[in-house]
Amino acid sequence: MGRGRDGEELVRAGEVAPVLPRPARRPGGRDGAGRSLRGPGLLTPDALRRFLETRARALGFDALAVTRPDAVPALPERLAAWLAEGHHGGMGWMAERTEARADPAALWPAVRSIVMLGVNAAPDGDPLAALSDPSLGSIAVYARRRDYHDVIKGKLKELGGAFAAKAGAEIKVFVDTAPVMEKPLAAAAGLGWQGKHSVLVSRDFGNWLMLGAIYTTAELPADAPEGDRCGNCRRCLEACPTDAFPAPYRLDARRCLAYLTIEHAGPIPAAFRAPMGNRVFGCDDCLAVCPWNKFAVATREARLSARQDLAAPPLAELARLDDAAFRARFAGTPIKRTGRDRFLRNVLIAIGNSGDAALAGEAARLLSDASPLVRGMAVWALARLGHLPPAPPPEERDPDVLAEWALARNPGVQRASPLAGAGQRPA
Repeated sequence: MGRGRDGEELVRAGEVAPVLPRPARRPGGRDGAGRSLRGPGLLTPDALRRFLETRARALGFDALAVTRPDAVPALPERLAAWLAEGHHGGMGWMAERTEARADPAALWPAVRSIVMLGVNAAPDGDPLAALSDPSLGSIAVYARRRDYHDVIKGKLKELGGAFAAKAGAEIKVFVDTAPVMEKPLAAAAGLGWQGKHSVLVSRDFGNWLMLGAIYTTAELPADAPEGDRCGNCRRCLEACPTDAFPAPYRLDARRCLAYLTIEHAGPIPAAFRAPMGNRVFGCDDCLAVCPWNKFAVATREARLSARQDLAAPPLAELARLDDAAFRARFAGTPIKRTGRDRFLRNVLIAIGNSGDAALAGEAARLLSDASPLVRGMAVWALARLGHLPPAPPPEERDPDVLAEWALARNPGVQRASPLAGAGQRPA
C-alpha cells in the first residue's frame, strides 16, 4: 500500500525550498562568471545525466532512471477506474487532486523530466518468519527500521540541490508527500514493472526498492520502460490472506491487510480479523513470495537496517504499551505515525488469533482501556480465547464496544461494515 499522505508543502518548514531558484541578478549588473557556470549550456543532457548517476551512487541510491511527464497517458483513466470501484477504501486523499496525481504536468507545468530513484531495502532474512509463532507480532519489513521517507528525502534534497546548481534548472523532490504516482512513473522510467500485486518489481532488487522522485525543468535523456516479466506466475495473488486482488494488477485496498492494519482508522471488519493472524503492522506476503527476490541482496543503507527488537516482538510485551511507551519504542519508525490505539487494536486481534489462553490476561486488562477501539478489540480477543466475561462492565457506553459484545454473544449477527461492498468473507 501507499504508505504516506499528500502534503501541501513539498518540504517541511525549515528545510530547503522545494524549488531551488536561480541566483538573483543585481539590477543593471552583468552576468558574472558564477552565473555563466550555472547556465544550461554548460553541460549537455547526456553529461547532466552522468553527473546525476555519479552523485546518486555516492549518496547511496541503488537505481536511477529518467522518464517524461507524459510517459503514462493511460494513467488518468486507470486512476479514475480504481477510484470509481472504491478500491481506495478510506484513503480519501487519493480522490483529491486527481488531475495532478494522474498528470505530472498538471502538478507542475514547468516539469520536463522526471528522475526516478530507488534505494534497495531488501531484508537480510525471511520476511515471513514471524508468522510461524502466534505468540509474536509480525511487522512488515519496511516498518522494522527508520522511516524510509526521512532517509530518502534527505538524499533527494542533496542530490537535487547539486543537480540544480550544476544544470541551472529548477527541481522539486517527492517521497510520498504529494499527489505523485511513483510506481507507474518508475515503471515508465525502466526501474522495473508493476507486478500482478501492483508493486514495482525490479530484476535486480525484487520487490524491495523504496522510491523517490525529482521533477526538473531540465531536459534529460529518457529511458525505455521495462517490459512486464511476471509471465504466468501468480504467487503474489495466491499468497494474499484476504484475496485482495480482484484481478491481476488490481488491488482492492479495502481487503488488504497492509491497508487495514495501517491506514484504516476504525474497527477492522470481523471478516478480516482471523486472516490477519499475528500481523500487527502491515503484510509482506505478496512481496515475500516473488521469485525475482532471489536476485536481491540486503540493503547497504545502514539507516535502513532492521532493528532486532522489531523483528518479532512478543504480543504480551506489545499489549502493555501505553502512549508514552509506544512513542518511545517506535520513535523514528513508520509505526509511530499510526498511533498507539490503532496499533493495539492489531495486537489484540493477533492475541485473539494466537489460541494462547495465557494471553487472555493481557486482553482482559485492556477491557478498561481509555480507547474504545482498544476495548472493542479486547472483547473480540477474549471471545476468541473463550475468556470473555458474561456481560460488559456497567460503565461501558460506547456503541462500537457494545456492538462487539453483542457480536461475541451472538456470532451470527453481523455488524454493518465500514467496508461494505469489499467482497465476501475470506475463506
